[in-house]
Amino acid sequence: MNKDVVILTEAAALHIKEMMKHNEEEGAFLRVSVKGGGCSGLSYGMGFDHEAKEDDDQLEQHGIKIIVDKESALILQGTKIDYKESMMGGGFTIDNPNAIASCGCGSSFRTATAAGTPEEC
Repeated sequence: MNKDVVILTEAAALHIKEMMKHNEEEGAFLRVSVKGGGCSGLSYGMGFDHEAKEDDDQLEQHGIKIIVDKESALILQGTKIDYKESMMGGGFTIDNPNAIASCGCGSSFRTATAAGTPEEC
């Protein structure tokens, strides 16, 4: 797998480590995926997984073991995941250079080659 499929910032990695500790998921993989849905057709998924599947690509950044299925990896190539704090709280931001359209809430997108399955907002 190309090591630049998903790029975790140090801030995102620190927050993920805190979440792993809080949820007793230390040692788990961070699964990053893309699935159909959302206003623009595709939406991101992130969660903890204890098993890599045969078709998963694996990488490690800032001490976080990341797995991405091959289909999602094609869409996520070069995607940067960050964590930002603001007066309204904190949250992950996802910057996908392949997205050509996204919805107003920023959680749904499409690429030139993957339209996904758009839904009503």
